[in-house]
Amino acid sequence: MRKILLFLILLFPINVLADTGRSTIIMDIDSGRILYKNNINERRLIASTTKIMTCIVTLENSDIESSITVGDEVLSMYGTNIYIKPGEVLKIKDLLYGLMLRSGNDASITLAYNTLGYDGFINKMNEKALEIGMKNTLFNNPHGLDEDTKNYSTAYDMALLSRYAYKNSMYRKIISTKKYVTKSSLKSYVWYNRVSLLNNYKNCIGGKNGYTPRAGKTLVSYAKKDDLVLTIVSLNDPSIYENHRTLYNEYFSKYSNYTIVEKGDFVFNNRLYYINSSFKYPLKKDETDRIKTLVKINNKVGEIEIYYDNDIIGNVELYEKSEIKKEKKNLLQKFISLFS
Repeated sequence: MRKILLFLILLFPINVLADTGRSTIIMDIDSGRILYKNNINERRLIASTTKIMTCIVTLENSDIESSITVGDEVLSMYGTNIYIKPGEVLKIKDLLYGLMLRSGNDASITLAYNTLGYDGFINKMNEKALEIGMKNTLFNNPHGLDEDTKNYSTAYDMALLSRYAYKNSMYRKIISTKKYVTKSSLKSYVWYNRVSLLNNYKNCIGGKNGYTPRAGKTLVSYAKKDDLVLTIVSLNDPSIYENHRTLYNEYFSKYSNYTIVEKGDFVFNNRLYYINSSFKYPLKKDETDRIKTLVKINNKVGEIEIYYDNDIIGNVELYEKSEIKKEKKNLLQKFISLFS
């Protein structure tokens, strides 16, 4: 009997790293490379991860140090709130912290009404989605509640949004904040970040969670190890935090950031060029020999194209500095790479 059980275990191994999300994606923030995908183009309700777009639209279309007065629109909000009242005066910046740390639905609708106007704000959310490349996304509200109006997206589209938002320094500051203290015209507030992964996983550097009965649990998170920054999006995932922690540990152990082209001087055909930016790419150890580089020179400028197999994954520009003597070439050669 023991032999039969052992045979069955070997034949059907238990996958302890099973992804629990209905739709899940892992994307490298720097390059945009997808490291893992599971139903990433399945359109789903996204609950309060909506507020990532609400935050970005606000940051890009307002002076966050300016103050606004809360209107009666907050009276219609339910679910998670920061409990602001009509007539209360707060800075936009404070509302953004309430939006992202406490998932304040009342904060989201106040921001929409007082920045671009409600309809204008929703239109801007959808315009920004198209600009980012979120082709399967539709926003109908700034909060993510889905009883009356609904917001749809995919894990892939939300990863595009996550990567875009991360480029904004104020957004990064907000989502990485564990505790925020502020005052309005009426009272004081102390808000703690609801994304528990920020306290329970050392590599986590921020995120936004969400939940409705229709959408299930959703989470967009970020984690960093060495110089590799990843984002994970999971939609309809009953174990969002444990799933993200497990996936981060697995993929940080598999991938490292490799510098394929380094910023600085570069010698080609006895001429000295300058590379104005480095190019890094996440790779497994057994993938390094699949990277190739192609140098193209046109007069005094050019570029280095980087390929993974036959697919171009990036390029960097070259600028000529001067002609050099052949005997000096080895001393000035700074482009030393296994990927050439």
